[in-house]
Amino acid sequence: MAVVLDVQSLGISFGGLRAVDNFNVQIEKNELYGLIGPNGAGKTTIFNLLTGVYKPTDGQIILDGENITGLHCIDINKKGIARTFQNIRLFSNLSVLDNVKAGLHNHYVYSTAGGIFRTPKFRKMEADMNKEAMRLLKVFGLDGFSEYKASNLPYGQQRKLEIARALATEPKLLLLDEPAAGMNPSETKELMDTIRLVRDQFDMTILLIEHDMKLVSGICDRLTVLNFGQVLKQGETQEVLHDPAVIKAYLGD
Repeated sequence: MAVVLDVQSLGISFGGLRAVDNFNVQIEKNELYGLIGPNGAGKTTIFNLLTGVYKPTDGQIILDGENITGLHCIDINKKGIARTFQNIRLFSNLSVLDNVKAGLHNHYVYSTAGGIFRTPKFRKMEADMNKEAMRLLKVFGLDGFSEYKASNLPYGQQRKLEIARALATEPKLLLLDEPAAGMNPSETKELMDTIRLVRDQFDMTILLIEHDMKLVSGICDRLTVLNFGQVLKQGETQEVLHDPAVIKAYLGD
């Protein structure tokens, strides 16, 4: 199986604090991989390293065979990593349709003059973007809400919209940062179905951070557990979740 993400000896220090130390992981194509650990373990720091928010002190990030270590956020997104956030970050005053179209701009480029004068090329591109955005919205059952303001959607649908916008960039790897945060059990169950749908329908590779162990155990193929910035355990999901050291890290003595 092809390796989509290969992280080698990744680390970062903030002043004298070693926030992440010697982090290694390989994620295969079409895999649904979980990154878990207690609060403050370094999970979001790793997402920020993978997406270029932080530049690593040491180590390498290889995406689909290409070294992307230290690239700018925008360049990493264009190379093929997209993410969502624990606190949903939509363009709340834009329509649902326009939020997805914002993600399409990696692949649809037109000149300033074309936009100002609305040239035939520009109008065709806009039509193509509308069609593609509506196709993505339909996958998530949001096509009937395309003209709604994003802020007017219920919370669970806002989460779906954020995932749809991320997919619009055509990523090779999708990072989901605590996608179930703030959801009730019914919404979480629906989210699990959505994540599986994304993996299967888009042939997507997914790495997620999550505290909801029911979601993690229900959808993740493999896990890495972080504790104090270091890997505590890696392996098959059920094996990892039943490891005494992992249980101790979460529950204490």
